[in-house]
Amino acid sequence: MHPLTSNPFNNIGSHDIENLPQLQKLPSHERLAMKAVSKVFPFRVNNYIVEQLIDWNNLPDDPIFRMTFPHPDMLNPEDLNRVIKLLKTNGSKETIRRTVDDIRSRLNPHPGGQVDYNVPRWDGELISGIQHKYPDTVLIFPSSGQACHAYCQFCFRWAQFVDTNTHKFTTRESGRFQDYLRQHKEVTDVVLTGGDPMIMSARRLFQYIEPLLDPEFEHIQTIRIGTKSVAYWPYRYVTDRDADDVLRLFEKIVYSGKHLAVMGHYTHWRELDTPIAQEAIRRIRSTGAQLRAQSPLLKHVNDSARAWRKMWQMQVRLGCIPYYMFVERDTGPKHYFGIPLVRTWEIFRHAIKGVSGLSQTVRGPVMSALPGKVLISGVAHIMGERVFVLSFIRGRDPNWCKVPFFAHYDPEATWFGELAPAFGEKEFFYEKELEKITRARLQIQ
Repeated sequence: MHPLTSNPFNNIGSHDIENLPQLQKLPSHERLAMKAVSKVFPFRVNNYIVEQLIDWNNLPDDPIFRMTFPHPDMLNPEDLNRVIKLLKTNGSKETIRRTVDDIRSRLNPHPGGQVDYNVPRWDGELISGIQHKYPDTVLIFPSSGQACHAYCQFCFRWAQFVDTNTHKFTTRESGRFQDYLRQHKEVTDVVLTGGDPMIMSARRLFQYIEPLLDPEFEHIQTIRIGTKSVAYWPYRYVTDRDADDVLRLFEKIVYSGKHLAVMGHYTHWRELDTPIAQEAIRRIRSTGAQLRAQSPLLKHVNDSARAWRKMWQMQVRLGCIPYYMFVERDTGPKHYFGIPLVRTWEIFRHAIKGVSGLSQTVRGPVMSALPGKVLISGVAHIMGERVFVLSFIRGRDPNWCKVPFFAHYDPEATWFGELAPAFGEKEFFYEKELEKITRARLQIQ
């Protein structure tokens, strides 16, 4: 098959684990453990990932396999064995559901205060499917876009994709989110996110975006689309039935005078290396849209400076803008994918010193935490103490941005919430103000 030939989408889920030919080289007990993990975390891949991205001769260490397929170590041994036992003994659906719900409840399904502090209220009602954390930026969760072409096992929004969760973020095309935007002229950026908005048809995508091009939304300057489709299903922009319609919508956004940023989630350079992936980038850029690239740093997947250097260099060559290196968030299988902050910073530093200035648009390592996006600027010795040097890229209070502050050096810490203030201070500089902000939000609720 020619690399740019149309490729019908074929979904592969947990029911296929036992029968997928490529997995037959694994022992049956490993496949059973994978199936047990897939009961807790959503599992979905597709034929493109299986046939073109994974090196099946490198199991289990292939990075694409690691980030898309479930692995036994993603659960602690006790929880894993509980689910395996139920599968072996043909436990009832209700018993499995209760067990899985119990495990999920202990995995911090909604990190960073997304449910309690990010969902706005207007006219006395919560606006379903919207998050408004920073004054100038609103996130929209289209109801038709709350799935993906494949699920990353490290995804911090894994709770969006499980059947029993009652706190999913979705909004329909009713115009409620548009009413909210009309009343909030401070908003300049709208981010369509999910899930993955690009799993929607061009017609459905048009219904969400086209109204924002009207003069009444002149204050909306930028439309962003957060998507993994560029890596997991690039046919979306090349040979899918309505691929040309998608590109025409992109052109219309740009022609209207607004900036369109396709926020591509690229986690490993191999996702950029196929002809279809590169053709998708070329076609997106031909519309006038910009393609920005972001990813967390993950153990087993991209935890080397060499991998990041190669990925950034490829992105620049192909016309993508390196944007963020994130720290893996404190949710789900964090213990499996997470890396100590000091190691994360070392990988970033060694990677960025080996690339040109055009790749140094990337910011990192960054933690999206309750108070905002926290940048790890480095490690230093100050007043006889070894410290992490931190600052906010974005904050719930914009006045916090670019104010350096310091955390006591902890070589084992993997997340911002594990850090303590340096120099014997009782709290970080922003904490009193954050308490006021969060308390006020809860009172509004």
